[in-house]
Amino acid sequence: MRPHHAFWPRRLPHSITVPATSVWDNLAVSARRYPDKTALVFFGRHVSYRQLAEGVERMAACLHGLGVRTGDRVIVLMQNSPQLVLAHYAIMRANAVVVPVNPMNRADELQHYITDPEARVALTTGDLAGELAQASNALPAGYGLQHLVVTQFSDAFDPAAQGADAPPEQWRDWLGTRHPLPALAHGEVHAWEEALACTDIPPPHAVGSDDLCVLPYTSGTTGLPKGCMHTHRSIMHNAVASGLWNNSTSEQVLLGVVPMFHITGLVSMLHACIHLGATLVIMPRWERELAGRLISRYQVTSWTNIPTMVIDLMGSPNFDQYDLRSLRHIGGGGAAMPQAVAQRLLDQFGLRYIEGYGLTETAAPSHSNPPDRPKQQCLGIPFIGTDARVIDPDTLREVAQGEQGEIVIHGPEVFAGYWKCPEATAAAFIEIDGKRFFRSGDLGRVDEEGYFFITDRLKRMINASGFKVWPAEVEALMFRHPAIQEACVIAARDSYRGETVKAVVVLRPSHRDRVGAQDILAWCREHMANYKAPRQVVFADALPKSGSGKVMWRVLQEREAQALKE
Repeated sequence: MRPHHAFWPRRLPHSITVPATSVWDNLAVSARRYPDKTALVFFGRHVSYRQLAEGVERMAACLHGLGVRTGDRVIVLMQNSPQLVLAHYAIMRANAVVVPVNPMNRADELQHYITDPEARVALTTGDLAGELAQASNALPAGYGLQHLVVTQFSDAFDPAAQGADAPPEQWRDWLGTRHPLPALAHGEVHAWEEALACTDIPPPHAVGSDDLCVLPYTSGTTGLPKGCMHTHRSIMHNAVASGLWNNSTSEQVLLGVVPMFHITGLVSMLHACIHLGATLVIMPRWERELAGRLISRYQVTSWTNIPTMVIDLMGSPNFDQYDLRSLRHIGGGGAAMPQAVAQRLLDQFGLRYIEGYGLTETAAPSHSNPPDRPKQQCLGIPFIGTDARVIDPDTLREVAQGEQGEIVIHGPEVFAGYWKCPEATAAAFIEIDGKRFFRSGDLGRVDEEGYFFITDRLKRMINASGFKVWPAEVEALMFRHPAIQEACVIAARDSYRGETVKAVVVLRPSHRDRVGAQDILAWCREHMANYKAPRQVVFADALPKSGSGKVMWRVLQEREAQALKE
């Protein structure tokens, strides 16, 4: 028996039987149970479970007509919206696999998400369609997209909406503009309304719990992002378990603001909500005044977030006007919640901030704090059905309580492996006591009560406002700049983001008097997702290297840490 079992919520089993059905089936069941209940709210427009399920059936039929078959990978490139929800479930209904892609990626980055999963069909929004088409058009014939289905935000709401449901003024052009459809060099572009008007019969639903469900991508210490193979079983486990853990019922109202292209928003929020038959109030991205209004208006009961959102909302000059008394659950991960803010939530609202921990490879939570006994700035205890340990990364033996080591995870939520990367998959797992454990790459310790704490990273990674930035990926993109001879990316402290991206650059001799830091920063913003793009650039004559010629990034990182102390 592990120490944390003494503090396990008494109402919960230590493990659950995972439904043998597909994730799509959760929507079908909720639509039969609650046909007229509101499933989604988007700027005042309500979508019932019946309407959502009917739209999914029509879109699934359309995708089948476009050639999508069992096991095919289909891209979804969207911000949070009702269309994103419908797209995910339609792809699953069509027996295919969802490839969720971060909409902040630029054309140079998007090519990999087309070629690696061999995607031939994508669904996106008008504001992003041009970027995706540009990425596809730059690929040789036969490697790009064959079909692009494009929706406009205004397909899902009235841009003229007023009052508490109105979009922020600064979003009106973004959300209200109906963008012209781009040209696809070797394929066809389809308007969303036309796709939804499909009257064909969708194919029989033939996939189950052991079939591939979603292929989210994660980066690493080397190379391009890798697809994490999640079956319907691993996603279903955490969707069901998240609802149980958070005391959720069908009467929950969730604020859907964490990105649903990210594993936490996708599983712990969207899929958990649909499984419960609850209501999801959708925000396309974060804006504190809108969040305050929506929580108040719809009496939101559950809010999954990243700590910077809570800090921002509490800093609003209008904060006292918002009614947060309906909230029963608030929590998240990605970064530690400052203790002072967590204490204010407890003192002012009686809310305990529930921190958790997970990775793309673990379908979001592998650890979470018990809602009735959380610890602050703590990962929590191993999640339902999960065995997590701390091992010596060199000897691979479990370390003593309180000692630092690598966190390893075994459980039904752990992914099957990396897409088309057998060597990376083999390196990511070890066997302990006859069980297959995933090596997280994070260093941590366990206290005397079995709660886990993160202490450092074994992998090279930057955590900027909860977004994981992998330096090797940023460096690979920066090397495309004609002036850059070498670049090394490290983490720098940031009062708001926690960490931010800093690049140490060696310029080619021919460009040393012609290119400045602002030029590099502007180029990076143009060619990579905003959260990845360096916020700081410094120039150096040379980078520190080992005897084998390898860049010693740790030296630069240690210099950065030392400079903060001086």
